[in-house]
Amino acid sequence: MSDPMYEVGANAMVTAWHVMPGMEGPEGELHSHDYRIDVVVARDDLDELGMVCDLDVLRGALDAAIAQIRDRSLEIIQPDDAEAVTVEIFARWVHDQIRSAIAEDGTSLRVRIWETPDAFGGYATTS
Repeated sequence: MSDPMYEVGANAMVTAWHVMPGMEGPEGELHSHDYRIDVVVARDDLDELGMVCDLDVLRGALDAAIAQIRDRSLEIIQPDDAEAVTVEIFARWVHDQIRSAIAEDGTSLRVRIWETPDAFGGYATTS
């Protein structure tokens, strides 16, 4: 059985565009998704204020990340070594944008990006 942890989170919706080269149909052409982004921060213990992290800080970091890609092509965040921006790559990018805002020892950060109501990609770390 795993150790108990405290969690807080936030989510947001954003429309962005992407293309999956070499695929047929709509995936192989530039198309949009209404992505839902879920962010969860967890820690074993609460800080001196009784929080995992400040929700206003978390929301601000998530909003700042979303502002960079809202209604744009995800090619602007595409790593040099990737053929396309998949939901997994997108999740890591969001994670990296938020991590510094909530970085504390022992804090885990999990990001899930829902491309459809029943399919997601994610990325998580513990510092």
